[in-house]
Amino acid sequence: MFLRNGLEPWHLLIVAVVLILLFGSKKLPDTARALGKSLRILKSETRAMKEESTDAGAAPGPAAEATPRTIPSTPVDQHAAPAQPHHTTAPGA
Repeated sequence: MFLRNGLEPWHLLIVAVVLILLFGSKKLPDTARALGKSLRILKSETRAMKEESTDAGAAPGPAAEATPRTIPSTPVDQHAAPAQPHHTTAPGA
C-alpha cells in the first residue's frame, strides 16, 4: 500500500521502540531534558537575533553599543604548541 500522508501512528510507535532499545529507558529522560534545553537556547537566540535586526533598522543608541554579545570560545588544547609570530623581513635584509 502506498503512503497517503507520510507518517502513520504506528510509525511513531516503531520509532519509540527503536529509541528505547538503542538508548535504554534510563537515558531517555536525560536525553529529552538535554534536547529541551537545547531547543530553549535556540529559541532565545533566534528571538535575540530578531530583536537585533529590528533594532538595527532604528537609530543605534549608546545602550546598544554598551552591551556587545560575545560567543564563548572553545577550550584550547593544552598540549598544542603555542603559535609562533610570523616575522616578515624586507628583501635584501
